[in-house]
Amino acid sequence: MNRLNIVDPEIAHWLEKELVREITTIELIASENFVYQSVLEAQGSVLTNKYAEGYPGKRYHGGCEYIDPIESIGIERAKKLFGAEHANIQPHSGVNANLAAFMALLNPGDTIMGMNLQHGGHLSHGSRVSIVGRFYNAVDYGVSRETELIDYDEVASLAQKHRPKLIIAGASAYSRIIDFKAFRDIADSVGAYFMVDMAHIAGLVAAGLHPSPVPYADIVTSTTTKTMRGARGGIILCKAKYAEKVDKAIFPGIQGGPILPNVMAKAVTFKIAMTEQFREYQGQVVKNARRMAENLARNGFRIVSGGTDNHLMLVDLRPVGITGQQAEELLHKVGITVNKNMIPYDTTPPAITSGIRIGAAAVTSRGFVEEDIDEVAEIVVELLKNANGGAGLEAYRERVLALCRKHPLYLEPFEMGGMLG
Repeated sequence: MNRLNIVDPEIAHWLEKELVREITTIELIASENFVYQSVLEAQGSVLTNKYAEGYPGKRYHGGCEYIDPIESIGIERAKKLFGAEHANIQPHSGVNANLAAFMALLNPGDTIMGMNLQHGGHLSHGSRVSIVGRFYNAVDYGVSRETELIDYDEVASLAQKHRPKLIIAGASAYSRIIDFKAFRDIADSVGAYFMVDMAHIAGLVAAGLHPSPVPYADIVTSTTTKTMRGARGGIILCKAKYAEKVDKAIFPGIQGGPILPNVMAKAVTFKIAMTEQFREYQGQVVKNARRMAENLARNGFRIVSGGTDNHLMLVDLRPVGITGQQAEELLHKVGITVNKNMIPYDTTPPAITSGIRIGAAAVTSRGFVEEDIDEVAEIVVELLKNANGGAGLEAYRERVLALCRKHPLYLEPFEMGGMLG
């Protein structure tokens, strides 16, 4: 950051502020994580200087003799890690990966079926406010009002009624195991393609802690962030018979050249994800998430679907008389970051919400274990149950800082003094 300070001190100032924020706060947003320093190095490398439209061995730019091996290594690692027949690691994001999958399999106006956004789905699975909802005829399925689990009978009934060309599984706020075989059977019953967006659970899948969608889906998309704890960007995994269509959908379909530093960082991400340490990390993520859910439930908060099988949970705040927006703002004041989130069948406006989404991936990356989660949960419970008081925030802030000192981020001990007190 020394050169940045000299060239552009204004931007360097805000970058340093963000670093301090990350170091001195507890991150509970389920989609966020702290990447390995090797990934940071890769994403800030001299590959930023290079263009390489096309694919290894078939480029539209010269000088790719060192780029091709990097991308090829990343492709082979992704295939090995997830047991896929083909991998494309060029998507700039998870949404780009989804758009390319749609382009490979569909025509504009085709019917698709994905999870309702309010019930835990993602914008890019057919929401009307997304480009996907504008280009395709989107039908959504949801969770049971009673169990708050995916209602596979409803999915099957909707599929029979609407005859979609593509059925999408995957979510951004669903805390339970997804039955990919059930989705495959439903897709086959109506002659539909089956796609899975595993962006949130990819790390758990890689570690064997969530069933893999790869044996069942025609195409699987993901980010390499979130539980993967890696590079910014997306990936596409597919059966070999779809490889050419998928590759053409990415380039020249929806993208030009790949962002090469991110491609290299993805290769690093996949290597790390093959280690025993990564599997142990994922195991701790699940333990921490369950511990958080148990703590909150024991103290009067309602966990949507009754618990969690992965890295996240949705918390219904109505029993304690506070909105998601209020909870997010109050927790932010003491250095705990969450996001307000709609819960299934929510009647509160989306900008306010009745719930919050909590994830355990980022705090686990810092080294938090169950006893630390107990302390975080206690802070959350005490603050939100006394949300109208507003007193004693300094004491809660100090408890947050104490946890941050215990588990420093990107800092050697001698560097901690000025930031963590």
